[in-house]
Amino acid sequence: MNIALLLEMAAEAAPDRVGLVCDGKRWTYGDLLDAARGAFELIQESEAEYVALLDESSEAAVIAVFGAALAGVPYCPLNYRLPDADLSALLGRVAPALVVGDEERITRLAGDQGHTIFSREEFTLKAQETVPEPESREYDPGEGVAIQLFTSGTTAAPKAAILRHSNLLGYILGTVEFASADEADAALVVVPPYHIAGISALMSSIYSLRKIVMLPNFSPEGWLSLVEAETVTNAFVVPTMLARIVDAMEKGVTVNVGSLRAIAYGGGKMPIEVIHKALERFPSAGFTNAYGLTETSSTVALLGPDDHREALASEDPKVRARLTSLGKPIPTVEMQIRGESGEVLGPNEPGEIYVRGEQVSGEYKEKSALDAEGWFPTRDAGYIDEHGYLFLSGRADDVIVRGGENMSPGEIEDVLLTHPAIADACACAIPSVEWGETVGVAIVTREGFETPSEDELKMLVRSRLRSSRVPEKIAFVAELPYNEMGKLLRRKVKDVLAEA
Repeated sequence: MNIALLLEMAAEAAPDRVGLVCDGKRWTYGDLLDAARGAFELIQESEAEYVALLDESSEAAVIAVFGAALAGVPYCPLNYRLPDADLSALLGRVAPALVVGDEERITRLAGDQGHTIFSREEFTLKAQETVPEPESREYDPGEGVAIQLFTSGTTAAPKAAILRHSNLLGYILGTVEFASADEADAALVVVPPYHIAGISALMSSIYSLRKIVMLPNFSPEGWLSLVEAETVTNAFVVPTMLARIVDAMEKGVTVNVGSLRAIAYGGGKMPIEVIHKALERFPSAGFTNAYGLTETSSTVALLGPDDHREALASEDPKVRARLTSLGKPIPTVEMQIRGESGEVLGPNEPGEIYVRGEQVSGEYKEKSALDAEGWFPTRDAGYIDEHGYLFLSGRADDVIVRGGENMSPGEIEDVLLTHPAIADACACAIPSVEWGETVGVAIVTREGFETPSEDELKMLVRSRLRSSRVPEKIAFVAELPYNEMGKLLRRKVKDVLAEA
């Protein structure tokens, strides 16, 4: 099977239903399939081995991903925010490709790499103009690699994560019911096209026959306006986006958001204060925390709407704590927590999260990361409580090892965030002559509050945790560095602490 089947089924079932809205233009499912078939022709003519996208979200992304699937070549969306040198290297790794997007930049960086280059507008127009007659072409797209996504390299070149058609279809067919959406349902997609969350959002919406509403550039005002204008029913946001949306509403941006029935979030740690405010601001919406990775074809665990509301209403501290959890593994995925020696740990024992299932690729172009039994090490640290809820404590690589004792940055940050004057906090390892590593923290204070002293913050941590968790270095900063998906960039915080 091939992911192109998702669009073919949608177009056959409802060819005239609007499937996509972007910059005011509407595309039916029939239109999208015709354009994808036209893109197939362009790809065949180019003899490209990849289809790459260097652009914001648009109809071109949808046409490209399914056109590539029909042609049997990998779709490789690139992060247009990368520096020129990094992008040039990535473009070289997929040459020769049919590349869609920033024509001037692509030509300047990779004009000699053998690519076929189209602007967004030219690609979309040509794909529409070259639609073959249905009987004139038989598609044999194969079942190999569907998507190739480059990981964000920090100390080495980015790895090429591979998602096969079977992985993506394993996720979609296992979690989404075909044609389950009402014609009035609309999903607002604001995630960048080079992120797995954006790709899975397209596929799940198309398979359910839900209208996709694209917002290429996020702003809280633009997001809220689209919710009202397109009567959006479903949305996915990252924590930083939700925080800005709530803040805009608190500052007086008034729109009708009553159509929103479901808001999913993920991609980073959600501050407890933000989700509390969001639950109040969107009382009729069901919130879902979705945890997943590129290598797992998106979501592997969910904290559902009932869990959110139950936790918010409960007086039991353990139940309320579930708001900070990632919920439970989805039915099609197995999950384990393993210790340093690879042993499977029990409830409430912290270790590394491993997952297994049909949607789990765990494969890179360079090599596979799966063990002999098909388990994928996520490199995320966490634990599963006695009721089956997964709690994340950060990346396994982020663990602070002080004198042989492993410490989670998350537990230190959670304590600091209980201080009323602290808006955000990041704990990470800093070098120590005595201990090898020790704790450093970067603090963002709230506007209108007096900045707490270092001694006050150290006493707060000491009162809640063991003395080894007390930070030795504290830096006050204007803001913490996050990427566009809301992930905290601890490596940059380490640089700040080194300079402080």
